[in-house]
Amino acid sequence: MKIDIERLRAVLLATPDEGEVVQEDWIADIPMTPAAVLVPIVLREDGHTLLMTRRAAHLKDHPGQVSFPGGHVDEGDISPLHTALREAEEEVGLSSERISLLGYLPEYRTGTGFRVTPVVAQVSPPFDLRTDPFEVDEVFEVPLAFVLDPANHKQHSLFYRGAMRHFHAIPYGDYFIWGATAGMIKTLFDRLSAQGGFSQAG
Repeated sequence: MKIDIERLRAVLLATPDEGEVVQEDWIADIPMTPAAVLVPIVLREDGHTLLMTRRAAHLKDHPGQVSFPGGHVDEGDISPLHTALREAEEEVGLSSERISLLGYLPEYRTGTGFRVTPVVAQVSPPFDLRTDPFEVDEVFEVPLAFVLDPANHKQHSLFYRGAMRHFHAIPYGDYFIWGATAGMIKTLFDRLSAQGGFSQAG
């Protein structure tokens, strides 16, 4: 399976405010904090990848989880794109000079109280990374074809806040991609699949 960047661009939203929302099935009645993440597709000659992080184990929100670079919208942020680029620079040292916007996925609302704008972008090597050890324990790349292969998409459950909750997961080697991050990847897969964004070459 090969993912063509221009086909991918075509299934994304042109702006982050087109009214579409994806939400987890256990949204709590709590205030929603605005946030944004960068979904960075690295243009590798031997196959595109997703650049991901493992969050530091001491963090209050989602400690130790695999995620995309990103975080809360700060007061000075002028757009979700600004938030995503700022966070990527702060967390892993990824320069905006290597990043080109492709588009947006629908706002993703989590059961833990975040409304996240996923900003999808291509990243052109070479680049040097510099992780912030307070925020990030590890940065790594996962083949894009792997995470978009439905054979690798799993459903898991856990008992949380008095009920059984269901969530997406994409295990990859020693990494367990789950929750909102896996949900955003699943959203991207669904849009590509619905609009014929896959080719069988490669």
